[in-house]
Amino acid sequence: MNTKPIDLRELSKEEVSALVAELGEKPYRAKQVWEWLWKKHASAIGDMSDLPKSFRAALAERSVLRPLTVAEEQNSTDGTVKCAFRTWDGHVVEGVLIPTQSRITACVSCQVGCSLNCAFCATGQLRRIRNLTAGEIVDQVVNIARMAEERLQRPLTNIVYMGMGEPLLNYANVMGSIAHICAPDGMDMSPRRITVSTAGIAKMIRKLGDDGAKFNLALSLHAPTDAKRGTMMPINDSNNIEELIGALQHYTRLTGKPVTFEYILFRDLNDSLEDARDLARICARLHAKVNLIEYNPTGDGRFQRTPAERADAFRSFLEGKGITARIRRSRGRDIDAACGQLANKNEPALAAGERLLKPAGQKP
Repeated sequence: MNTKPIDLRELSKEEVSALVAELGEKPYRAKQVWEWLWKKHASAIGDMSDLPKSFRAALAERSVLRPLTVAEEQNSTDGTVKCAFRTWDGHVVEGVLIPTQSRITACVSCQVGCSLNCAFCATGQLRRIRNLTAGEIVDQVVNIARMAEERLQRPLTNIVYMGMGEPLLNYANVMGSIAHICAPDGMDMSPRRITVSTAGIAKMIRKLGDDGAKFNLALSLHAPTDAKRGTMMPINDSNNIEELIGALQHYTRLTGKPVTFEYILFRDLNDSLEDARDLARICARLHAKVNLIEYNPTGDGRFQRTPAERADAFRSFLEGKGITARIRRSRGRDIDAACGQLANKNEPALAAGERLLKPAGQKP
């Protein structure tokens, strides 16, 4: 007999119903349990207060909940808050609350560490330890949403899967988390307010199209030619730009949704008008928009930020070609919460791919 406890949040509705029946309870109890899991976000079976004590005890003998806990917080001068979340098995991932005048965004992670080794990204220099479950991804959103309500008296408006890890290499759990976030018996958020960012896994982009994804898709391009992109992103060796364009055309044809390219501007590497011309040609094939991103240093000095006037010229060139382009200003840079900085300063006491945050203002 298998005595290993079941993680309730890894069960489907049908499996929850089957467990409830097996424990001798009436069918409506399954709906109550499901709502405690995904609408009320219980952190322990004992918190399910409208269930009989005897049922809660029986449920606790057979199953567990493994929520993330907030291990540390850092507060930026611009209002950004970075949270270190600890998993039930002792790992640390990071999520970020990003407030602006028009929106409140949760930036969430999908893996402990990352396997892609992008040269400009702090997370990419850590080994991947494991995927996060759908429940662990949802926990980040729930905690950040509560923080927004408590501290800012404003609701969460947007979610971006742009934290640690590659979402399309944790496809099932990322899609599962979005399903719970958007479900009426979950967080009931519109998928139009969710953006998933990928470094570019062509076959999984095609799968997103086949599965009829309703959220927004962003692709981290960062260079308009294979020669340049390959020096920064090893994933380009197996997923080159032409393959990605084909996958994105498949995705947009099936979903009817446009794609956004994310493009970090690096001084003297990918920021010339020739680069802008090459990028415009790619965008024209997909009717894609472009987010131009300020580079945020990760400590090794290999890359430098493009000067503001050069970034403005790059954007103006794209706009002159009829392409929607904007420069996305970095937030939370002072606490290493900006794009590409998550998990930057590793603590030697932890395994590679993990870290604890230092209090705000403390030097490494």
